[in-house]
Amino acid sequence: MNVIKRLTAEVTSLRGALRTLKMTTPIARNPTRVFPQVVLELADKYGDAPALLSDGECFTYRELAARSNRYARWALAQSLRKGDTVCLIMPGRPEFLAIWVGITRAGGVVALVNTHLTGTALAYCINAVSPKHIIVAAGLFASLESARAHITGDAQIWLHGNADANFARIDREIDGLSGTDLAAFDLPALTIEDGALYIYTSGTTGLPKAANMNHYRLMLASNAFAGVMDTRASDRMYDCLPLYHTAGGVVATGALLVRGGSVVIRDKFSAREFWDDIVRWECTCFQYIGELCRYLINSPPSPNEREHHLRLACGNGLRPDVWPEFKRRFRIPRIIEFYAATEGNVSLFNFDGKEGAIGRLPWWVAGRFPTKIVRFDVERQQPVRNEQGFCIECGVDEPGEVIGKILKDPSKPGQRFEGYANKAESDRKILRDVFKKGDIWFRTGDLMRKDKSGYFYFIDRIGDTFRWKGENVSTTEVEEAIGRFDGVMEANVYGVEVPGHDGRVGMASVVARDNLNLTKLRDHLARHLPEYARPMFLRMREANDVTSTFKSKKIDLVKQGFDPSQTDDPIYFNDPRRKAFVRLDSALYEDIKAGGVRL
Repeated sequence: MNVIKRLTAEVTSLRGALRTLKMTTPIARNPTRVFPQVVLELADKYGDAPALLSDGECFTYRELAARSNRYARWALAQSLRKGDTVCLIMPGRPEFLAIWVGITRAGGVVALVNTHLTGTALAYCINAVSPKHIIVAAGLFASLESARAHITGDAQIWLHGNADANFARIDREIDGLSGTDLAAFDLPALTIEDGALYIYTSGTTGLPKAANMNHYRLMLASNAFAGVMDTRASDRMYDCLPLYHTAGGVVATGALLVRGGSVVIRDKFSAREFWDDIVRWECTCFQYIGELCRYLINSPPSPNEREHHLRLACGNGLRPDVWPEFKRRFRIPRIIEFYAATEGNVSLFNFDGKEGAIGRLPWWVAGRFPTKIVRFDVERQQPVRNEQGFCIECGVDEPGEVIGKILKDPSKPGQRFEGYANKAESDRKILRDVFKKGDIWFRTGDLMRKDKSGYFYFIDRIGDTFRWKGENVSTTEVEEAIGRFDGVMEANVYGVEVPGHDGRVGMASVVARDNLNLTKLRDHLARHLPEYARPMFLRMREANDVTSTFKSKKIDLVKQGFDPSQTDDPIYFNDPRRKAFVRLDSALYEDIKAGGVRL
């Protein structure tokens, strides 16, 4: 049986890889065929077929092309030169895509700004790309106002929609422009090497970084995932992810559009309405990310959760402790987990549904995409070097940092690293003289292990892993152990400093149902985790803070530590004297700080 399973997995992976290569290989061979041009081709081919759908507005393929043409004419009328930047601050809706497709057709680069940012953080993201124009939805104008005092440069502000502000209305401006195709001589000559978008990183460990996405990477993401998911014109994708990130704004949309399918856009994820939407819109697939699937598992039963016509779910971040129940409860026929980064050159796909694995590089494709796992020193936050100064490749199931070789071969643009708007930030992601003098590799910043069958498993983000009692503690491993305990809905694990102790001790911010049994939880952790990895502190919360891509925020939690005066949340201490979790008060806190309790 194991032999049959392995053969089936191999065949499934081969088919998926061949589909993906078939879709992506032609990109480099046709360097002047960029995504905005593809949108025009799609309008000719699919015409009045639905392209982008939402409760607020719907575009056919022909309407999407016409709408984008209007924005291209607007950009040309503003004398926007090739490479000039326009910031777009808008909730998820079909118009969002029409705007950036049109502006990129005219040679502009569109920075897709996180709509949750305000004040100095928003100003930082805008300043990082030095825009000529800022387009902001009327409903988000207050956020821009909170940042204006910190914005450098003289970008012109354009409102989309009615707001109580004295700025030009771009929606009115484009209504007076033609939606017909533009003449080639009116447009700049574009190739896949030219910039298209700035997409910002999530900002889980600091301020977001603006990653360069050229037209090649835009074409690659759309076509690769069309091959990965084997999309077709009859498919309908449910997309409730932010359009300003790659997963929601490029993968979930482009993968369907290039094959003539439809995309249902919802601005915000709602666990309560998720399955009703899936059924109402007759969706056949959906894109997930981060902890979205856990939120669905933790939600009350829905009459529609098994009445859908889904054929697959595709995404990244589905944890092993959630995977089997998610597939069983919601009757998901197929799950395709993957690993990739907007700015990176490492991509992994789990075509055959191996639970818990983020992907696999079979031997017959590994040479085409050089990817290694190298030993990593958690204390120094750097890969380990041998006596000759080179990195050391990890063995089977040995954790380390995943890196991808950077190639400058014109025929393999996918192996390049396009970097960020800030050169210093780009340099920090490059590893030099790795296995020989002169070679350069991209640092993913992620720790993984690879089993004997070639499956990759995510361990932790570098910076999240910490050391305690001379051992490396994976926050992801601890989160999964806590998450498997009945009554725990979410867990966010991090390390905090304790005076007089080296390293950081484990702490978990936990969202649980009522009457969580801490005694049984402590016994559960003792059975599933080594002593050094068991959380010393539990902070009970009604909800954990997450990014817009459902990744846990840790920065403020780490700063607040286990000090009970920093929060109204109850904190419990895993007291080794009483062998129980006890409520932490100010007296016990001071005793721990003074070294009165042996940790």
